[in-house]
Amino acid sequence: MKQLMNTSLKKVSERERTAVLRLEMDYELATLFEAIEEKDEKKIKLCKQKLEKIRLELVRLKAF
Repeated sequence: MKQLMNTSLKKVSERERTAVLRLEMDYELATLFEAIEEKDEKKIKLCKQKLEKIRLELVRLKAF
């Protein structure tokens, strides 16, 4: 029973983390769009790095 509860709690926390990551991804995409419009290469690079980290974490969460 305890294992079942732990598994259930883990799934809930993964779903919550996935939702947060999607919101972060939306924000970073909007920021990237602004940076592209402003032709701010430094900001573009930073946004792409953040998006890559988010992508990797989303992939990791989906793998389990």
